[in-house]
Amino acid sequence: MNQLKFPPRLCLAQLPTPFKPLPIPTYSGDRRLWIKRDDLTGSLLSGNKVRKLEFTLAEALSQGADTLITCGGLQSNHCRATAVLAAEHGLGCELILRGDPPAVSDGNMLLAQLAGAKLHIYGAREYQHKLSSLLVDHSEQLVREGRRPYIIPTGASDEVGLWGYVKAAQELANDFQSEGLESPLVVCAAGSGGTLAGLAAGLAHYCPQARVLGVAVCDSAAYFRARVKEDIAGAMKRYSDSGLSVPDNYWVNDQYIGPGYALGYRSLYDCIARIAANTGVILDPVYTGKAFYGMLDLLEKSQLRQSDIVFVHTGGIFGVFPEREAMQINNP
Repeated sequence: MNQLKFPPRLCLAQLPTPFKPLPIPTYSGDRRLWIKRDDLTGSLLSGNKVRKLEFTLAEALSQGADTLITCGGLQSNHCRATAVLAAEHGLGCELILRGDPPAVSDGNMLLAQLAGAKLHIYGAREYQHKLSSLLVDHSEQLVREGRRPYIIPTGASDEVGLWGYVKAAQELANDFQSEGLESPLVVCAAGSGGTLAGLAAGLAHYCPQARVLGVAVCDSAAYFRARVKEDIAGAMKRYSDSGLSVPDNYWVNDQYIGPGYALGYRSLYDCIARIAANTGVILDPVYTGKAFYGMLDLLEKSQLRQSDIVFVHTGGIFGVFPEREAMQINNP
Protein backbone atom coordinates (compact mmCIF):
# COMPACT_ATOMS: atom_id res chain seq x y z
CA MET A 1 0.00 0.00 0.00
CA ASN A 2 1.33 3.43 -0.96
CA GLN A 3 1.78 5.80 1.94
CA LEU A 4 -0.15 9.04 2.10
CA LYS A 5 1.90 12.21 1.85
CA PHE A 6 1.08 14.42 4.85
CA PRO A 7 1.35 18.22 5.02
CA PRO A 8 3.77 19.80 7.54
CA ARG A 9 2.84 19.07 11.16
CA LEU A 10 3.84 20.17 14.65
CA CYS A 11 4.05 17.46 17.32
CA LEU A 12 1.75 18.87 20.02
CA ALA A 13 -0.34 15.95 21.27
CA GLN A 14 0.74 13.07 23.50
CA LEU A 15 0.53 10.19 21.06
CA PRO A 16 -0.36 7.43 20.57
CA THR A 17 -3.42 7.65 22.80
CA PRO A 18 -4.58 4.52 24.67
CA PHE A 19 -6.75 1.94 22.93
CA LYS A 20 -8.45 -0.57 25.16
CA PRO A 21 -11.54 -2.74 25.70
CA LEU A 22 -14.52 -0.99 27.29
CA PRO A 23 -16.64 -3.49 29.23
CA ILE A 24 -19.96 -1.95 30.28
CA PRO A 25 -21.87 -3.99 32.88
CA THR A 26 -25.22 -2.58 31.78
CA TYR A 27 -24.70 -3.57 28.12
CA SER A 28 -26.29 -6.95 27.45
CA GLY A 29 -25.27 -7.48 23.82
CA ASP A 30 -22.56 -9.68 22.34
CA ARG A 31 -20.55 -7.00 20.51
CA ARG A 32 -17.04 -6.22 21.73
CA LEU A 33 -16.70 -2.57 22.74
CA TRP A 34 -13.43 -0.62 22.53
CA ILE A 35 -12.42 2.95 23.26
CA LYS A 36 -9.78 5.21 21.72
CA ARG A 37 -8.87 7.68 24.45
CA ASP A 38 -8.34 10.86 22.48
CA ASP A 39 -9.57 12.70 25.55
CA LEU A 40 -6.02 12.03 26.79
CA THR A 41 -4.09 13.88 24.10
CA GLY A 42 -2.70 16.11 26.81
CA SER A 43 -3.94 18.07 29.84
CA LEU A 44 -5.44 21.42 28.82
CA LEU A 45 -5.02 20.40 25.19
CA SER A 46 -7.16 17.33 25.71
CA GLY A 47 -9.43 16.07 22.98
CA ASN A 48 -9.57 15.80 19.22
CA LYS A 49 -8.86 19.46 18.50
CA VAL A 50 -5.16 19.07 19.24
CA ARG A 51 -4.65 16.56 16.45
CA LYS A 52 -6.17 18.99 13.95
CA LEU A 53 -4.25 21.96 15.29
CA GLU A 54 -0.95 20.14 14.79
CA PHE A 55 -1.45 20.73 11.06
CA THR A 56 -3.31 24.03 11.28
CA LEU A 57 -0.75 25.71 13.51
CA ALA A 58 2.10 24.47 11.31
CA GLU A 59 0.37 26.18 8.39
CA ALA A 60 -0.19 29.40 10.38
CA LEU A 61 3.44 29.61 11.49
CA SER A 62 4.67 28.92 7.96
CA GLN A 63 2.75 32.02 6.89
CA GLY A 64 4.36 34.14 9.60
CA ALA A 65 1.19 34.57 11.65
CA ASP A 66 1.43 36.22 15.07
CA THR A 67 -2.26 36.00 16.01
CA LEU A 68 -4.80 33.21 15.71
CA ILE A 69 -8.47 34.01 15.14
CA THR A 70 -11.11 31.33 15.47
CA CYS A 71 -14.72 30.82 16.45
CA GLY A 72 -17.22 28.60 18.24
CA GLY A 73 -19.72 28.41 21.07
CA LEU A 74 -19.02 29.83 24.52
CA GLN A 75 -17.89 26.36 25.64
CA SER A 76 -15.95 25.50 22.49
CA ASN A 77 -13.25 22.88 23.13
CA HIS A 78 -11.57 24.02 19.94
CA CYS A 79 -11.42 27.66 21.04
CA ARG A 80 -9.93 26.67 24.39
CA ALA A 81 -7.30 24.46 22.75
CA THR A 82 -6.44 27.21 20.26
CA ALA A 83 -6.05 29.76 23.07
CA VAL A 84 -3.74 27.50 25.07
CA LEU A 85 -1.64 26.64 22.03
CA ALA A 86 -1.38 30.32 21.09
CA ALA A 87 -0.08 31.14 24.57
CA GLU A 88 2.38 28.24 24.38
CA HIS A 89 3.78 29.54 21.08
CA GLY A 90 3.82 33.24 21.97
CA LEU A 91 0.93 34.11 19.66
CA GLY A 92 -2.06 36.35 20.19
CA CYS A 93 -5.50 34.78 20.13
CA GLU A 94 -8.91 36.29 19.40
CA LEU A 95 -12.08 34.23 19.76
CA ILE A 96 -15.40 34.96 18.07
CA LEU A 97 -17.94 33.26 20.35
CA ARG A 98 -21.64 32.49 19.99
CA GLY A 99 -24.07 32.89 22.86
CA ASP A 100 -25.20 35.13 25.68
CA PRO A 101 -22.41 36.38 27.95
CA PRO A 102 -22.59 34.52 31.27
CA ALA A 103 -22.45 36.33 34.57
CA VAL A 104 -19.36 34.31 35.49
CA SER A 105 -16.96 32.56 33.11
CA ASP A 106 -16.77 28.78 33.46
CA GLY A 107 -15.38 25.69 31.74
CA ASN A 108 -13.62 26.19 28.41
CA MET A 109 -14.45 29.89 28.33
CA LEU A 110 -12.67 30.50 31.63
CA LEU A 111 -9.63 28.51 30.51
CA ALA A 112 -9.41 30.44 27.26
CA GLN A 113 -9.45 33.73 29.18
CA LEU A 114 -6.78 32.49 31.57
CA ALA A 115 -4.65 31.66 28.52
CA GLY A 116 -4.90 35.31 27.45
CA ALA A 117 -7.40 35.05 24.60
CA LYS A 118 -9.43 38.14 23.73
CA LEU A 119 -13.12 37.25 23.57
CA HIS A 120 -15.73 38.78 21.24
CA ILE A 121 -19.19 37.46 22.08
CA TYR A 122 -22.16 37.72 19.72
CA GLY A 123 -25.76 36.59 20.02
CA ALA A 124 -26.71 33.39 18.24
CA ARG A 125 -28.60 35.09 15.40
CA GLU A 126 -25.89 37.62 14.59
CA TYR A 127 -23.20 34.95 14.85
CA GLN A 128 -25.07 32.58 12.55
CA HIS A 129 -25.74 35.15 9.83
CA LYS A 130 -22.53 37.18 10.00
CA LEU A 131 -19.79 34.77 11.06
CA SER A 132 -17.76 35.04 7.84
CA SER A 133 -17.81 38.84 7.92
CA LEU A 134 -17.08 38.91 11.65
CA LEU A 135 -13.93 36.83 11.12
CA VAL A 136 -12.83 39.02 8.21
CA ASP A 137 -13.59 42.26 10.07
CA HIS A 138 -11.57 41.25 13.12
CA SER A 139 -8.73 40.04 10.89
CA GLU A 140 -8.65 43.33 8.97
CA GLN A 141 -8.63 45.29 12.22
CA LEU A 142 -5.59 43.31 13.38
CA VAL A 143 -3.83 44.00 10.06
CA ARG A 144 -4.46 47.73 10.54
CA GLU A 145 -2.80 47.37 13.95
CA GLY A 146 0.27 45.85 12.33
CA ARG A 147 -0.50 42.22 13.26
CA ARG A 148 -0.39 39.13 11.04
CA PRO A 149 -3.58 37.15 11.75
CA TYR A 150 -4.44 33.63 10.65
CA ILE A 151 -8.12 32.59 10.57
CA ILE A 152 -8.96 29.06 11.71
CA PRO A 153 -12.48 27.87 10.81
CA THR A 154 -14.91 26.28 13.28
CA GLY A 155 -13.29 23.25 14.91
CA ALA A 156 -10.24 23.56 12.62
CA SER A 157 -12.39 21.47 10.30
CA ASP A 158 -11.19 22.14 6.78
CA GLU A 159 -8.76 20.73 4.23
CA VAL A 160 -5.84 21.40 6.60
CA GLY A 161 -7.23 20.34 9.97
CA LEU A 162 -8.79 17.09 8.75
CA TRP A 163 -5.27 15.68 8.34
CA GLY A 164 -5.17 15.34 12.11
CA TYR A 165 -7.66 12.50 11.90
CA VAL A 166 -6.18 11.02 8.76
CA LYS A 167 -3.09 10.61 10.94
CA ALA A 168 -5.26 9.28 13.79
CA ALA A 169 -6.71 6.70 11.39
CA GLN A 170 -3.19 5.44 10.72
CA GLU A 171 -2.73 5.10 14.49
CA LEU A 172 -6.06 3.30 14.82
CA ALA A 173 -5.12 0.85 12.09
CA ASN A 174 -2.08 -0.09 14.16
CA ASP A 175 -4.33 -0.50 17.21
CA PHE A 176 -6.63 -2.80 15.26
CA GLN A 177 -3.73 -4.93 14.10
CA SER A 178 -2.31 -5.22 17.63
CA GLU A 179 -5.69 -6.32 19.05
CA GLY A 180 -6.76 -8.50 16.14
CA LEU A 181 -9.72 -6.39 14.99
CA GLU A 182 -10.54 -7.16 11.37
CA SER A 183 -13.65 -5.21 10.36
CA PRO A 184 -14.48 -2.73 13.14
CA LEU A 185 -17.07 0.01 13.22
CA VAL A 186 -15.53 3.29 14.39
CA VAL A 187 -17.95 5.72 16.07
CA CYS A 188 -17.33 9.43 16.66
CA ALA A 189 -19.30 12.60 17.36
CA ALA A 190 -19.95 14.82 14.33
CA GLY A 191 -19.95 18.49 15.24
CA SER A 192 -17.97 20.44 12.66
CA GLY A 193 -17.21 17.42 10.46
CA GLY A 194 -13.42 17.41 10.41
CA THR A 195 -12.92 14.40 12.68
CA LEU A 196 -15.42 12.36 10.68
CA ALA A 197 -13.86 13.41 7.37
CA GLY A 198 -10.34 12.59 8.51
CA LEU A 199 -11.28 9.22 9.99
CA ALA A 200 -13.24 8.21 6.89
CA ALA A 201 -10.51 9.24 4.47
CA GLY A 202 -7.71 7.81 6.60
CA LEU A 203 -9.36 4.47 7.34
CA ALA A 204 -10.30 4.06 3.67
CA HIS A 205 -6.55 4.01 3.07
CA TYR A 206 -5.13 2.31 6.17
CA CYS A 207 -7.97 -0.10 7.04
CA PRO A 208 -10.36 -0.42 4.07
CA GLN A 209 -12.49 -3.05 5.83
CA ALA A 210 -13.43 -0.60 8.64
CA ARG A 211 -16.59 1.50 8.61
CA VAL A 212 -17.19 4.88 10.30
CA LEU A 213 -20.35 6.16 11.98
CA GLY A 214 -20.68 9.83 12.81
CA VAL A 215 -23.34 10.62 15.40
CA ALA A 216 -24.47 14.18 14.70
CA VAL A 217 -24.65 16.64 17.60
CA CYS A 218 -25.97 19.42 15.35
CA ASP A 219 -27.19 19.70 11.77
CA SER A 220 -28.55 16.93 9.57
CA ALA A 221 -27.01 13.76 8.16
CA ALA A 222 -27.25 15.31 4.69
CA TYR A 223 -25.30 18.35 5.87
CA PHE A 224 -22.46 16.22 7.20
CA ARG A 225 -22.31 14.04 4.08
CA ALA A 226 -21.92 17.19 2.00
CA ARG A 227 -19.43 18.71 4.44
CA VAL A 228 -17.21 15.61 4.49
CA LYS A 229 -17.12 15.48 0.69
CA GLU A 230 -16.36 19.21 0.51
CA ASP A 231 -13.48 19.08 3.00
CA ILE A 232 -11.89 15.99 1.46
CA ALA A 233 -12.24 17.41 -2.04
CA GLY A 234 -10.57 20.58 -0.76
CA ALA A 235 -7.70 18.57 0.68
CA MET A 236 -7.26 16.61 -2.55
CA LYS A 237 -7.11 19.86 -4.53
CA ARG A 238 -4.75 21.63 -2.14
CA TYR A 239 -2.47 18.61 -1.66
CA SER A 240 -2.76 17.07 -5.10
CA ASP A 241 0.09 14.61 -4.58
CA SER A 242 -1.08 13.40 -1.15
CA GLY A 243 -2.73 10.19 -2.36
CA LEU A 244 -5.99 11.05 -0.57
CA SER A 245 -9.28 9.92 -2.13
CA VAL A 246 -13.00 10.44 -1.45
CA PRO A 247 -14.25 7.55 0.75
CA ASP A 248 -17.61 5.79 0.83
CA ASN A 249 -17.02 3.97 4.13
CA TYR A 250 -19.06 6.20 6.45
CA TRP A 251 -22.56 7.23 7.35
CA VAL A 252 -24.19 9.71 9.73
CA ASN A 253 -27.01 9.31 12.24
CA ASP A 254 -28.78 12.52 13.26
CA GLN A 255 -31.37 11.10 15.67
CA TYR A 256 -29.61 11.93 18.96
CA ILE A 257 -29.21 15.71 18.74
CA GLY A 258 -32.12 16.33 21.11
CA PRO A 259 -33.37 19.93 21.51
CA GLY A 260 -30.36 21.30 19.64
CA TYR A 261 -26.61 21.88 19.69
CA ALA A 262 -25.23 22.00 23.25
CA LEU A 263 -28.72 21.34 24.63
CA GLY A 264 -29.00 18.22 26.74
CA TYR A 265 -31.81 15.87 27.70
CA ARG A 266 -32.50 13.54 30.61
CA SER A 267 -31.59 10.21 28.97
CA LEU A 268 -28.30 11.77 27.84
CA TYR A 269 -27.40 12.92 31.35
CA ASP A 270 -28.35 9.53 32.74
CA CYS A 271 -26.10 7.81 30.20
CA ILE A 272 -23.15 10.05 31.10
CA ALA A 273 -23.61 9.29 34.79
CA ARG A 274 -24.02 5.55 34.18
CA ILE A 275 -20.90 5.26 32.02
CA ALA A 276 -18.84 7.28 34.50
CA ALA A 277 -19.98 5.12 37.42
CA ASN A 278 -19.39 1.83 35.59
CA THR A 279 -16.22 2.55 33.63
CA GLY A 280 -14.56 5.71 34.98
CA VAL A 281 -14.88 7.30 31.51
CA ILE A 282 -16.22 10.85 31.65
CA LEU A 283 -18.26 11.97 28.63
CA ASP A 284 -19.47 15.50 27.95
CA PRO A 285 -23.06 16.61 27.24
CA VAL A 286 -22.28 18.42 23.97
CA TYR A 287 -20.31 15.92 21.89
CA THR A 288 -19.16 12.59 23.27
CA GLY A 289 -22.18 12.02 25.52
CA LYS A 290 -24.61 12.26 22.61
CA ALA A 291 -22.40 10.10 20.38
CA PHE A 292 -21.97 7.43 23.05
CA TYR A 293 -25.65 7.44 23.96
CA GLY A 294 -26.54 7.08 20.30
CA MET A 295 -24.08 4.21 19.86
CA LEU A 296 -25.48 2.32 22.87
CA ASP A 297 -29.06 2.88 21.77
CA LEU A 298 -28.31 1.57 18.28
CA LEU A 299 -26.56 -1.42 19.80
CA GLU A 300 -29.53 -2.22 22.04
CA LYS A 301 -31.78 -1.99 18.97
CA SER A 302 -29.45 -4.41 17.11
CA GLN A 303 -28.81 -1.83 14.38
CA LEU A 304 -25.01 -2.14 14.49
CA ARG A 305 -23.84 -5.44 13.04
CA GLN A 306 -20.05 -5.34 13.38
CA SER A 307 -18.46 -7.62 15.98
CA ASP A 308 -16.11 -4.88 17.17
CA ILE A 309 -17.37 -1.36 17.93
CA VAL A 310 -14.72 1.31 18.56
CA PHE A 311 -15.72 4.58 20.22
CA VAL A 312 -13.36 7.51 19.60
CA HIS A 313 -13.53 9.63 22.76
CA THR A 314 -12.81 13.11 21.44
CA GLY A 315 -12.71 14.85 24.82
CA GLY A 316 -14.81 17.74 26.12
CA ILE A 317 -14.55 17.23 29.87
CA PHE A 318 -14.49 20.98 30.60
CA GLY A 319 -17.98 21.24 29.06
CA VAL A 320 -19.34 19.18 31.97
CA PHE A 321 -18.96 21.95 34.54
CA PRO A 322 -21.32 24.57 33.05
CA GLU A 323 -23.99 21.82 33.06
CA ARG A 324 -23.53 21.09 36.77
CA GLU A 325 -27.14 21.75 37.70
CA ALA A 326 -28.64 19.48 35.03
CA MET A 327 -26.14 16.74 35.83
CA GLN A 328 -26.61 16.59 39.58
CA ILE A 329 -26.55 13.02 40.86
CA ASN A 330 -28.65 12.05 43.87
CA ASN A 331 -26.69 9.29 45.56
CA PRO A 332 -28.63 7.15 48.07
